[in-house]
Amino acid sequence: MARSRRSRMPLFITVACLLLLILGWKSSDKSTFQAGYASPYTPPTLHHDVESPLLAPETKDDNSTAPPGLQKKNPSFHLLVPATEASSNLCKTLLSSFVLSYPPPTLVNYGKKFDGDNWDKGSHAGKIRGVYDYLNDRKKLADEDMVLVVDGYDVWFQLPPVIMIKRYHQLISEANGRLRRRYGTALQQTHGEGPRMTPKYTQSVVFGADKLCWPNPHSDPACAAVPYSTLPKDVYGPSTDNDPNDFYNRPRYLNSGTVMGPVKDVRAIYEAAVTKVEKENRGTIGDQFVFAEIFGEQEFQRETQRQTTKGAGGKWYEWIANALGGDDSPLSANQTINNMTAVAGRRYEFGIGLDYESRMFQTMTHSANDIEFVAHNDSSVMSHLLEKHPQMKGNPFALPFDVQMAHGPLWYSSPGNHSLDAKERILLPHSDKLDDLPEHLDWYEVPLATNLYASTIPSLLHVNGDKSLLADWWPSMWYHPYGRALVRRYIRSTQTRKAAQAAAAGGQTWWDMRGGRGGVWTDNGLWMSWGEVCKKTEEDVFQDGKGKWGKEEGSRKVTNFFGTVIVADEDEGDEG
Repeated sequence: MARSRRSRMPLFITVACLLLLILGWKSSDKSTFQAGYASPYTPPTLHHDVESPLLAPETKDDNSTAPPGLQKKNPSFHLLVPATEASSNLCKTLLSSFVLSYPPPTLVNYGKKFDGDNWDKGSHAGKIRGVYDYLNDRKKLADEDMVLVVDGYDVWFQLPPVIMIKRYHQLISEANGRLRRRYGTALQQTHGEGPRMTPKYTQSVVFGADKLCWPNPHSDPACAAVPYSTLPKDVYGPSTDNDPNDFYNRPRYLNSGTVMGPVKDVRAIYEAAVTKVEKENRGTIGDQFVFAEIFGEQEFQRETQRQTTKGAGGKWYEWIANALGGDDSPLSANQTINNMTAVAGRRYEFGIGLDYESRMFQTMTHSANDIEFVAHNDSSVMSHLLEKHPQMKGNPFALPFDVQMAHGPLWYSSPGNHSLDAKERILLPHSDKLDDLPEHLDWYEVPLATNLYASTIPSLLHVNGDKSLLADWWPSMWYHPYGRALVRRYIRSTQTRKAAQAAAAGGQTWWDMRGGRGGVWTDNGLWMSWGEVCKKTEEDVFQDGKGKWGKEEGSRKVTNFFGTVIVADEDEGDEG
């Protein structure tokens, strides 16, 4: 009997020690921020509620006359598209934004020539500087406005902006919950309220997530120190995160081609990027390298700070978890990380996080095989997809609720203005040949690019990686069969007396304070129509065989409501 009791003692002691370690780890997670850290961080002041006044533009009675001096009260939403010149791929991006009623795009660096010595002649560094300079224009953008920056030649919008914005706020809310649980709170001095406990770190900016870390060295923090994906650890089956070719690895690396957040916070990130490029010569490889490095440094500092402020129990727990393979800190992984030297006074915390589940941004590097274009009213599709993608294991597969609750796909090309009155159709009069659209079309009926493993339908596709997809997948986008008709409808809806009243209201009824639909702005304030930017791209963009834009039914001259000629034989002399 004595021997039996003695044999139980080691087990009892082991269990007790493990319990003490867990308790010590839990308590250490609430430690406060210590002085002397290289870059103390004040969380963003913007509150990211899921329901936000930005979810829809303010509107007025369509029949009213706008009073003088009317000010737009809700935050604006800005779409920035770095692009130096027109091309079919740029016009595909623009078309996708038009027909879904995104803000009028602002082309950054349009018309600029770069002639540097680098592989890209300095265009990527110029892109960083161009976006930063525009974000610094306080007359056009307010700190609390929202900004979305997308690459100009390989991004296609799929869902309307109201869904994009709702998903942004939901992602931010979930990310901030994770950050609070992982890093705890800190005592912060607040204006007029005295000190109070606030989260050590918060997120306000969302970038796209890639499966592949490039072009940064794999031992740098940009690759080795970033958090693991929020997707299930077995989402691709036994090969998850163990695929040397990266196809079955979960996305966890920053992709710089899509970013969304408050103007103030995005501006701060671009300011840091400009410093790296222009003062530290870190931009020779491209903007992707620079932004990934900023994110990696942020995450390295977070994890280093978390580990140095742990209590003894927390350190013991992490040591055991690491030995058993259960630690979720990238710094504890069995790999070499190039330690970064923190510079006193430099900011490393920017509130950056990634869209790991591709709800907003679907990048395509090594991810094309995750995507299928699915019409969700096809009851037989699931068995076919399971046969083609056995790793899916019966993932939930349904049209998301936010898509179900949205207006139908065709509504957004002409929101709030579907009049058949000929007086309301001053520009591009209705044509049976050119304007044939279904009377009704539901999201269930159209093919939507769906990430089968994340079980998400992304708001946009970033077709990076295999560039052959830019040609192969374009005809699969839901709006492709109706492209010309939808652009015509979109432009027509803005040239009415109601649109003139809206313009007089200073942007009150539009996302963007400047107003304007049917074309693009440039970063120097020039307005350009669709026809100006996208002439001679019809064959590649519309692919409908109906001829040149504005001349489908013969040459003619058309003026808009204000008397400006917007369709004419402007290219008579350069037909060749």
